[in-house]
Amino acid sequence: MKKYLLAVVLVTIVLLNLGCKKAPTEIDKPPIPPTPPSLELSIDGVSCTEAWIKVKKLNDTTFLPISVKINEKEFFHGFLTATDTVLFVDSLAPNTTYTVKGIILDTLQTAKELKVTTLPTTSHNFTWQTFEFGEHSSSALHDVAIIDENNIWAVGEIYMNDSLGKLDPHRYNAVHWNGNRWEIKRIPYNYEGTNYFHPIQSVFAFGANDVWFCGNGVINWNGSNYLPISITTGVWGSYKMNKMWGRSSNDLYFVGNNGGIAHHDGKSWQKIESGTDLDLYDIWGNHDITTNKSEILTVARSNFDAKKQEFLRIKSNNTIETFPLPEDSISIVASVWFSSTIWKKYFCGDGLLTYNSATGKWKKENPWPFSYSVRVRGTTENDVYSVGVYGFATHYNGVNWKILTNFPGNAVLGSIAIKNDLVVITGFVGSKAYIAVGRHN
Repeated sequence: MKKYLLAVVLVTIVLLNLGCKKAPTEIDKPPIPPTPPSLELSIDGVSCTEAWIKVKKLNDTTFLPISVKINEKEFFHGFLTATDTVLFVDSLAPNTTYTVKGIILDTLQTAKELKVTTLPTTSHNFTWQTFEFGEHSSSALHDVAIIDENNIWAVGEIYMNDSLGKLDPHRYNAVHWNGNRWEIKRIPYNYEGTNYFHPIQSVFAFGANDVWFCGNGVINWNGSNYLPISITTGVWGSYKMNKMWGRSSNDLYFVGNNGGIAHHDGKSWQKIESGTDLDLYDIWGNHDITTNKSEILTVARSNFDAKKQEFLRIKSNNTIETFPLPEDSISIVASVWFSSTIWKKYFCGDGLLTYNSATGKWKKENPWPFSYSVRVRGTTENDVYSVGVYGFATHYNGVNWKILTNFPGNAVLGSIAIKNDLVVITGFVGSKAYIAVGRHN
């Protein structure tokens, strides 16, 4: 009996041992080591003397200590707290390639090197042709748009004599360059069957067959007809439209007097509450397809109180927020412009300000003796222009400003458009509308 019990015990122990063994699929796997943090560098903007470098951390949620160098010279040493940030470096040389490195200080791991090439400077030299229009009263051109060198629109109000040489009270409100000559035009705004030829304040072109005009109303040229675009009273009152900007004919913004802002999506209108009753004089926006950033800014001021001015940002949901004003601002603001880089903004009026969004710092430029600047526009960071009263015009080539001295001292230059190497400036001289067409030499 004892032998029998002993055998049972031995069998039980063997079975228990066999049962406790893990199946082949349950064999312990070595632990997967965590992926170490790393850095990713990319270019977020560049000018002749500046660069905006995006630094992104991967596989890390802590305050990551990093150092960033350009040509082995450190320009940032600190902690990367957010997933990514944009770092600013200046005092670079134009048309020069630099090597940027990001280093994680804990591990001394170096990110993949990034090559950054600054922009070259552009020429300050231009060849100009000038044109004047108007034979009585006060003619002026308020805005201009370039489609190509053979298709340019300028708008405003022009008063001519009739075929008998007598004063024609019916104004023209546009001129068009067809590649050979300027054609004086009357662009109608048809309201309830009647054509009106109001002064046109602004023109914006997306192509030869998609040109927009505004002032006392909105008109679209489709290549064959001038189509009035009606606006309900609830969206826009009786006050004047001053300027427009858009990415397409299905995404257009209009600004004007009494704080008026409206958006047109190609089919319907939306009133945007600006939060101000000041007059809005300019609007500019841009979208950087590389970084997928968008920005739309507009400027407002009072003509009676120089202390009353506002810079406004139109957000993606068409609401408004106030763009921060500097403590030492220009006393009168008239215009805003920035390139697709988006990080640097230009504001002008009785002076010129630049704002660096990456650092939050303002800089007061001094490109000219005292003169009031009406408009600032450009193509890239190395090709910026500003024009204004007393024949004032200046060009920034990426490093310095130069006053352009080709214009009459009594000229009021109110608008400018640039495309490739073509520059068109409009305004008035005395009682005549004025256009200057320039090309880079």
